[in-house]
Amino acid sequence: MRAAGQDPPDDDAAPGARSEARRQTRERRRLRAAVLVLVSVVLLGAVPLFFGIRTLSRDPVFDNLDQLNVPGWAAAKTVDDVSGSRWCLLDCRLRERTVTSEKAPKETAQVYEDALRQDGWQPWKVSRCPEQQTKGSYTCWRRDELTLDLWVREPTCVPPPVDGEPAVPPAEDPPAAATECTGSLVSVKVRNAIDDERTRPQPTTDPSLTGEDPFPTVSADPLGELTPSPS
Repeated sequence: MRAAGQDPPDDDAAPGARSEARRQTRERRRLRAAVLVLVSVVLLGAVPLFFGIRTLSRDPVFDNLDQLNVPGWAAAKTVDDVSGSRWCLLDCRLRERTVTSEKAPKETAQVYEDALRQDGWQPWKVSRCPEQQTKGSYTCWRRDELTLDLWVREPTCVPPPVDGEPAVPPAEDPPAAATECTGSLVSVKVRNAIDDERTRPQPTTDPSLTGEDPFPTVSADPLGELTPSPS
């Protein structure tokens, strides 16, 4: 028998130590598995969330315009702008794209019109296209629920502002500046057809419907001669 206070022999303590070591090993394995599961869930959720936010922030109309079959020289520089709501809350969405082309307006307009036809857009002959007289080539198009305005013209050739000063045309040596002004400028405006006033019935100016004098002079007696009622 062991005397009180004596330590147990090594052969009796070894099984308990091994059991504790196995328990700690199982705990570490479970912890590593939990961490791996958590990381997998985060990654599997974050990737779709990232692409979902990217899809919502990126208007698909611009993606469609990116796929137009135009040569690289016709889209040397592109600037996009968007306003309004995609779901037409208060204001419907307006997409505007400005593109710098390296070639003349006539050749640039031709390649863009051909690309729009290939993409399913149809020429739209409508009044107020354009809203007012403009220089260059201005055409209107329709496809499904969208309308598109294409304006191709010569660049403005105004130098950028310097040190915060407003951009103004050069006052000296204008012929030299004009020779350096090449290429063309392309403006594309895409709207929802329901928000485009040109898709609605337009007021007519036919005299047979409006009369020769749409604002007749009112007589002195606005009621005219009253017919006496029987007593």
